[in-house]
Amino acid sequence: MKLIIDSNEKELRKKLIHYLSQFIYDRRYQLFCGIIRNRTRYITLVLEDIYQAQNASATLRTCDCLGVQDIHIIENSNKFKVDGEVDMGASKWLTIHRYNQLENNTLEAIDSLREAGYRMVAATPHNNACTIRELDLSKGKVALLFGTELTGLSELALKNADEYVRIPMFGFTESYNISVSVALILYELTNRIRSSEIDYRLSPDEQDELMLQWLRASIRNSSLIEKRFYNELKML
Repeated sequence: MKLIIDSNEKELRKKLIHYLSQFIYDRRYQLFCGIIRNRTRYITLVLEDIYQAQNASATLRTCDCLGVQDIHIIENSNKFKVDGEVDMGASKWLTIHRYNQLENNTLEAIDSLREAGYRMVAATPHNNACTIRELDLSKGKVALLFGTELTGLSELALKNADEYVRIPMFGFTESYNISVSVALILYELTNRIRSSEIDYRLSPDEQDELMLQWLRASIRNSSLIEKRFYNELKML
C-alpha cells in the first residue's frame, strides 16, 4: 500500500499539512507527530463477519493503542457495527477498509491483501497452528485473520490462509473471546517487530497522507479552510 506521488504533489501536501497544523494546538500537533512515527502497516487485521458491536469496537481500540493502522472488515452475513462507548473514538484515527459488495467478500479481501504483499495468517485454536511466539515475522508483512464470535473463520478463509497461528491455552475452554484474542496476538507481535530490525514504520509519504487525514478529522470546517489554502496559493 505504498503511495506513488510526484515531487510537486508531495511538496503541495507538505504545505497543506503545515497550513492546517496552525488550526490545532501545537501540543496536539506534536502528539500527532509522536504517534504517527510508531504507526505500522507491517501487521494488519482482517475481521470476517464480526457481529457484536462491543467486540468490534474493542478490537479497533486495541489496534489504535498498539499502532496498527489498517483494519480490513469483511461483511458477508453481518454488518460491522461500532459501539462509541467502547470504541472511545479509536476508529477516527484508523484506516478502515470494508468489503461488502459481493455475496461472499472473503476472497476479495484476501486477494487484495495478497496483491499488497501480505501473508495471510489465520488465527485458530487448532493444533496444527504455530504459537504467536513461533510465527516468523521476518518473512514479510502479516495480515491476521479473525472470524465470527460463534464459529470462528469460515472454511473459505481457512482454506485460503498461508499460515495458522494460535495462542497457547491451559484451561478447559477452547478459545478466548475474539477481542481478547486480538489484543493478546497484536500485543505480542507488535512488541516483537518494534524490538527487531524489521522496517515496520510507515514510509514518509504514508505518514504525510495519514497526518493530513488526522488533521482533516480534527479541524472543524477543514474543507473550507483547505479551500482557502488553495485560493491563497493561486494568488501567489
